[in-house]
Amino acid sequence: MSFETIIGNDENKRILNNSIINKNIVHSYLFYGSEGIGKKIFAKEFAKMILCNGEENKPCNQCKSCIEFNSNNNPDFFVIEPDGSSIKIEQIRQMQKSVLEKPIESSKKVYIIDNCHVMTKEAQNCILKTLEEPQEYIVIIMISSNENSILPTVKSRCTKIFFKELADSEIFKYIGNNYEGTLLEKDLIKLCGGSISKADFIIKKIDMLNQVKDLIINVEHTNKLHFMQRSQLFSDNKDDINLILEYMYILLFHAIEKNKRNINGYINSMKIVEKTKSKLVNSNNFDMSIDNMLINVWEEINEKNSRS
Repeated sequence: MSFETIIGNDENKRILNNSIINKNIVHSYLFYGSEGIGKKIFAKEFAKMILCNGEENKPCNQCKSCIEFNSNNNPDFFVIEPDGSSIKIEQIRQMQKSVLEKPIESSKKVYIIDNCHVMTKEAQNCILKTLEEPQEYIVIIMISSNENSILPTVKSRCTKIFFKELADSEIFKYIGNNYEGTLLEKDLIKLCGGSISKADFIIKKIDMLNQVKDLIINVEHTNKLHFMQRSQLFSDNKDDINLILEYMYILLFHAIEKNKRNINGYINSMKIVEKTKSKLVNSNNFDMSIDNMLINVWEEINEKNSRS
């Protein structure tokens, strides 16, 4: 069966594969879980399996449906995505018109509604009729990273499948499979937070993150003035400040294991980083917030020197 090239969430693979084998495909699904953990990849592969006209081993990748799916030309497959910041009622109405038309290549038509939690309330109420009285050939797969924003009446009409964040070992395997010759150390794997999309992003930002690591691991061997001069690193990467601060927090936590003589200094520094994240959310002065953070972190970790 399928999903062989997708890493993680093995239980969901079993559930979805069995639904194909037993021909027990329901009309509406809700794939939910954290952002970037592969829900859309699963949904598209499941859709391909549903639409496949092969007799065995779906998807066969040989029938007309599979060939058209692989070239993004399958007339029975549709993806609805946010128009701007939301999915609007007009998009759902358009989908409902399409739903009335019978499949062309397969016995089913599959609709993926990506980020369905940004559907307006009007759009969610509109789709209820389709969920309550679906055409026999329709399968709707809704994808969400914020289940709480979906109306209970909508959720209750879907088969819910929860997707877990990937384990560190699975992220490590994903990187090995997709980025030949690239190895991420434990602290960067932890920064991925079980998210494939975040792992992809971190690979792109590896040079910047290595500078952040150099800053933290050498804090005890750097004078205050030189440490403060590294504030340019933060100014040059304002758009990635949350990622930088997340990584600093992880590095400080891991440093505790190597610096048991100054545990309190590193714990307090972690608190300083968290406080800085809150300040920046509240639109405090960026440069001042970063400068204060660097001063306080240096003084906490170099407590003896700063008070001598």
